[in-house]
This record gives sequence, C-alpha cells and structure tokens, in this order.
Amino acid sequence: MPRQSRIDAPGAAHHIIARGIARKPIFKDDTDRNNFLDRSGSILDETKTPCYAWALIANHFHLLLRTGTVPVATVMRRLLTGYAESYNRLHKPWGHLFQNRYKSILCQEETYLLELVRYIHLNPLRANLVNNLQGLENYLFCGHHYLLRKSDKDWQQTAVVLQRFGRNIRKARRKYREFVKKACRRVADQNS
Repeated sequence: MPRQSRIDAPGAAHHIIARGIARKPIFKDDTDRNNFLDRSGSILDETKTPCYAWALIANHFHLLLRTGTVPVATVMRRLLTGYAESYNRLHKPWGHLFQNRYKSILCQEETYLLELVRYIHLNPLRANLVNNLQGLENYLFCGHHYLLRKSDKDWQQTAVVLQRFGRNIRKARRKYREFVKKACRRVADQNS
C-alpha cells in the first residue's frame, strides 16, 4: 500500500523531526553538525524556504519551516539524501541513517508558532546537552543562540519571530529571552 502524500501548501508552517535509525546518532561531532547546517542553509536559501526554529540533538533534529516556492517534501528529500550520503562516506556505517521518513506536523501559525519555537529551542536542555539558559544561549547548534544574535545564520528568519515580541529589536530579544526562560525552569525541574 503506498504512503499517503503529506499535506502541504505555499505558506504552510511545518514542524519537521527526523531521527536516526534505532535512535542511533546522526551527528557524531561538530563536523557533522556543521555539514548539516551548511547543507540546510544552502538548500533553504536556494528554495526560498523560511526557517524559524531549529535544534540539532545527537540522534535527531527539529526544524520549523514554512513552505516557500518548493514543496517541503522536495526540500527535505534533498537535505536528508545529501546529508546521509555525506555522512555515510565519512563514517562508513552499514544501512540507513534515518529512521523511516521524517515526521511533519502542520502548525497553526497564530496559535502555536511561538510555543513551537520555544519547544524546539529547549530541546538541547531536555536532552541534557546544556544545563541551563546560559548554556542554551551559547549552544551553537540551536536557533535560540541566533535569535539572541550571539552570531548569525542568514537562513534563519529571526525577524519574523522577534517581531511577535515587539518592534524594537533589543526589547523583542529581551521579551523572547524571558519567554524561553519561563519554560526553561519547568524543563530543568523535569530533568532533575
């Protein structure tokens, strides 16, 4: 029985999740993570696919994308195939890298966009890759770092997220940080 097509339309927001097969790592080191980010940036720029949030964890990743001129399925096929081929050349594993096909959850933008940005950006804390908000702000493999303008990823649409916190960029960053900080406490309590 063939798989059903994913629901997609220009302007639709998607929470994308892809895991390593049997929850094995898909990123062994910073070289892998940087390769994935470079590849993502190139494909997202080329296809004019906006990205609002992202986080790389050892055995999976999250992206919050909006369908641009190219269907998300095409974007993800290019990203996952290209990354898997590169990873396999470098690490010489046996078999598939990714478990099944990626998961795509449609996001009702006005209701859930900010909650989803926060959820995705708190993943490194949930996975114990960082210990606290300060660690999260310095973690280079999550969009939270870039929303606070610690450094820059041209392909991440930070302005779209920050505009929801106010017109003044400095105040918007402060409000965004407070928004994340509130949930950060809950995550830290759950990890204890």
